[in-house]
Amino acid sequence: MMSAKLWAPALTACTLAISIALVGCNNKKDAQQAAASQQAPMAEVGVLVAQPQNVEKTVELAGRTSPYEVSEVRPQTSGVILKRLFAEGSYVKAGQALYQLDPRTNTASVDNANAALLQQRANLASLKTKANRYQQLIGINAVSKQDYDDLMGQIHVSEAQIEAAQAELKNAKINLGYSTIRAPISGQTNRSTVTTGALVTANQTNALVTIQRLDPIYVDINQSSSDLLRLRQELKQGSLDNSNNAKVKLKLEDGSIYPIEGTLAFSDASVDTSTGSVTIRAIFQNPNHLLLPGMYATAQIVEGVLPNVYLVPQIAVTRTPTGQATLFVVNQKGNIEVRNVETSGTQGSNWIVTKGLVAGDKVVVDGVAKVKEGQQVKTTPYKPQPDAATTPTAKPTTAQAPTSSTEQKAKQHA
Repeated sequence: MMSAKLWAPALTACTLAISIALVGCNNKKDAQQAAASQQAPMAEVGVLVAQPQNVEKTVELAGRTSPYEVSEVRPQTSGVILKRLFAEGSYVKAGQALYQLDPRTNTASVDNANAALLQQRANLASLKTKANRYQQLIGINAVSKQDYDDLMGQIHVSEAQIEAAQAELKNAKINLGYSTIRAPISGQTNRSTVTTGALVTANQTNALVTIQRLDPIYVDINQSSSDLLRLRQELKQGSLDNSNNAKVKLKLEDGSIYPIEGTLAFSDASVDTSTGSVTIRAIFQNPNHLLLPGMYATAQIVEGVLPNVYLVPQIAVTRTPTGQATLFVVNQKGNIEVRNVETSGTQGSNWIVTKGLVAGDKVVVDGVAKVKEGQQVKTTPYKPQPDAATTPTAKPTTAQAPTSSTEQKAKQHA
């Protein structure tokens, strides 16, 4: 019993000393962690120095091609087709013969009209001879004044009949000329709807062939009335400069860009009530007939030039739930600031920023997700990453033919 009482104070003292030592170790560890956290490197971000520039504002709109001129060829006289004088799908020039009709009926009409004209001229000659005799006899009162006046009236009627006969002859010759059906415009032909031996009638409903002029060619584009209103307001306010004629580029169905730029030629003066859009017509040169009527295309229209704006990569801009565009800017102290900006469309992979930035601002592009407002950061120049389409890819390896199960077992045993 005495030994236990003597050992109790010693054990208590030892326990207290161990507790103090443990507390000291923990405090020292916390201090080391705090010092380590204070010495942690600052976040590094890639920044783009904002510089104002003039940027072309473009808009992409869907459209379809349509021919510059279209002519549906119909016969202007009746007859049987003797021969087709062109190759289907070929290019024809204005005035070129397309079909030859049987001309015999029209030739007979010309002969008949010519004979009628000769008859009227002979009748007029006879009346004039009689009038000369009456003029000699009227002086001696051998012919009454009334008979002479009646004869002069017949001469005037005969002269009018000659003019009518001349008109009939001219019309008959025109119909004879219509026996050869010619191209009214230059352009590309489609398939013929008739063959040799077919009977056609004047001004029939069905066209014999359709000719389309493809160079130049139209592209009809639909633009919403709201976009058109916004464009006019920007022009009125002076925030958009369109002193030059609007240029139009064309993206084809396969994604390629048409090599020739077009120009705007026409815009509807009213809005389509069913679609709420306005039709805009652009004209393109088409020397190789690459563009065909009815093709779908995307028109890239240069509406004007935005002066003193900034191009910022899209990855640098975020939007709040209300739609407000924001981005991070590094101030002169090296701290992160949140900046509200206004955008006006895109150009490639960049936003066009019209308000909220000043020249020299350091816009955070790389590392947007790892910083917050007020944080101190280290900046490095932003280096755009190359597109995936342009980065070199590894060479494909040649696939080996699968071996049979017998060959695999032989290799394993070997």
